[in-house]
Amino acid sequence: MADTNKETRVASAEDRGRVVQLVVGSLAAQTLRAAVRLRVVEIIGDKERRAAEVAAEAGTQPQATTRLLRALAGLGILKERAPGSYAVTPAGSLLDPGRPDSLAALVGIFGEPVMLRAWEHLDEGVRTGETTFASVFGADFFPYLKEHPELSALFNEAMSQATSATAAQLPQAYDFGRFTTVADIGGGDGTLLSGVLREHPRLSGVLYDTEEGLAQAPRTLRRHGVEDRCSLVVGDFFRSVPEGADLYLIKSILHDWNDDQAAAILGHCRAALPPGGRVLIVEPLVPEAVSSETAGLYLSDLNMLLNVGGRERTREEFAEVCDRAGLSVTSVTRLGEGNAFCLIEAAPATG
Repeated sequence: MADTNKETRVASAEDRGRVVQLVVGSLAAQTLRAAVRLRVVEIIGDKERRAAEVAAEAGTQPQATTRLLRALAGLGILKERAPGSYAVTPAGSLLDPGRPDSLAALVGIFGEPVMLRAWEHLDEGVRTGETTFASVFGADFFPYLKEHPELSALFNEAMSQATSATAAQLPQAYDFGRFTTVADIGGGDGTLLSGVLREHPRLSGVLYDTEEGLAQAPRTLRRHGVEDRCSLVVGDFFRSVPEGADLYLIKSILHDWNDDQAAAILGHCRAALPPGGRVLIVEPLVPEAVSSETAGLYLSDLNMLLNVGGRERTREEFAEVCDRAGLSVTSVTRLGEGNAFCLIEAAPATG
């Protein structure tokens, strides 16, 4: 039967523009990646530079450099102050790797071809419900990272940069004063745990991850002055977690894994909990009804499907995996304004 509604679905010029903007989004991402790799923001710095000057310092072809700088200005990364003369905008300054709030590695990893190849097979992933990364590269995502140290280091730095805003907000958003030792499970370089320990000087910390995940941790802990209150433990959270903590912190870990795997990680935390202990999950929540304001979360959900086989979850879905692990969700709170993350506290289930 013909679709009689087609006659009434008239697309406006604005609708067409939106679709075109979405289609070329990957081109914008690659433009930012090129800017990072060519050190454009670092070269321009706080000055106003002409394209020929940038090209000379970057070792690039002048006309092509002009075209790149023009595109970056169109994207709001640079501003053309006078014809052919460019300055860095506040947004563009985040591409400077020397800034403490830099997003340069995040731009690099999400523009990395290895991260994008699985997306070429999104239709297949939707048909099967399975990750497509392994079919492209012959190995699952995290074992592949282990075999490629440079990519692993970029990934770790990107995750650190993605965590920095949360590390600044979390210490004031949760009552850490109730506890004596917090164990950050899968805590990477320690950016999040450092933020907590710095603001709560009576707390001790345990940073738990693989050897690759902890590679940059000593440097991070030293930079924040908390190395004397934090121990590093190498391990596999699918086998166990360290004992001796009364708060187990898990940020951006469960979304990497399917429900069985997430429940297994939480189950090890439950087994290690002392009386009065808690598990604190820090992840975004998928809203019960679709919202355009959280479009990035739905794209992240597809990324989890394709690259690692995990998923973003609703509040009810978090409650279900906690229940499977012998935990009961006691509270869910939004971390803060402008931050999509929520704090999901869980305690040992009773009864």
